[in-house]
Amino acid sequence: MQQVAGDGSLLAAASRPVRQILRPQTTARRKQQRSRQSKPPIQAAAFQHSLESYVASNGASPYASTFDRPILEPPHWDSHISGHHTQRLTSSGRPAVVPHRLRVFSGTANQALAYEVACNLGLDLGHIKIKRFADGEIYVQVQESIRGCDVFLVQPTSPPVNDHLMELLVMIDACRRASARSITAVIPYFGYARADRKTQGRESIAAKLTANLITEAGANRVLAMDLHSGQCVGYFDIPVDHVYGDLVMLDYLASKRISSGDLVVVSPDVGGVARARAFAKKLSDAPLAIVDKRRSAHNVSEVMNVIGEVRGKVAVLVDDMIDTAGTITNAAKSLHNEGAREVYACATHAVLSPPAVERLSSGVFQEVIVTNTIPVRPDQQFPEMTVLSVANLLAETIWRVYNASSVQSIM
Repeated sequence: MQQVAGDGSLLAAASRPVRQILRPQTTARRKQQRSRQSKPPIQAAAFQHSLESYVASNGASPYASTFDRPILEPPHWDSHISGHHTQRLTSSGRPAVVPHRLRVFSGTANQALAYEVACNLGLDLGHIKIKRFADGEIYVQVQESIRGCDVFLVQPTSPPVNDHLMELLVMIDACRRASARSITAVIPYFGYARADRKTQGRESIAAKLTANLITEAGANRVLAMDLHSGQCVGYFDIPVDHVYGDLVMLDYLASKRISSGDLVVVSPDVGGVARARAFAKKLSDAPLAIVDKRRSAHNVSEVMNVIGEVRGKVAVLVDDMIDTAGTITNAAKSLHNEGAREVYACATHAVLSPPAVERLSSGVFQEVIVTNTIPVRPDQQFPEMTVLSVANLLAETIWRVYNASSVQSIM
């Protein structure tokens, strides 16, 4: 039992409100704060005097760069950013600064093309580690920080298609988990594009499935070149920038100075008429001819007849790809039978599955013009083949996508 003092002080204290007991302490604290505000500390006054002296003698505060530093950025951030700025020449010849947020990485499918693209952009290829385990599984690690960066992954799905497609998917996933701001899959050659519709019952539409895989992996945009059909663009649920390699081939053909009166553009089949018509329109509105083809099986074709006048003319066969070269070789033979003076073959993608090299080098073509969307091995090259680079076209498209400029104006 607690004893109460004779004067009853404890009982009196207990009977008072709590705010009355704490009031003397609060009042004392306020007085102390007022005294601090009225009398600045000696150290603060001395520091202010030394800072004013430094500014008077040097013309700037020693903490000016510190105050401009972004929040939560590590030391030496400004030198790190300036190290990633490179010079790039604009169309007018003036140097332009490539921001450090633009990063270009390459898979193993076509590293030479990716290196050319990076050089045209004034960049170095990003550091990425890609290896395969003993059982064939693919391992990808991005070996530099890409947090908040706009990443472009250059990877055609060329043969072996399944390996390169899976590698692209794993690369996209690695960049997504590395907190990239945006991921653009640069696919110079889009495999499975020929499986774009059902021609028979119970068939798959692998082009749509491949588009879904790329989208679900985490890609925000796709940059493709010369898709087999325009409907492949609609298979993606993300924006697609579709560019055409005929710009490079048209420039090359213009350098050969073939008379426009002697020129005729030929589609090797009915399905490629729209492509050949667009090519002919850009080639001084040259006349158009069509080869009627009947396909009896996959990779097996038979030419029936030629629609259009080709006698005594220089025929330019235009297609999006050359796989086994059966279609384009039979078309060239048919054109020679109809009296064509020379036959050129133009195709963006040189897939060159056997026996394509033997057919193309058999002497029916004056020249076979392809691009480097797919790497052409030394054993696939022959004297009549000419390989043109699309690196500049891809680099210009990447630059416009990064700067939110018009891509259509390139066409």
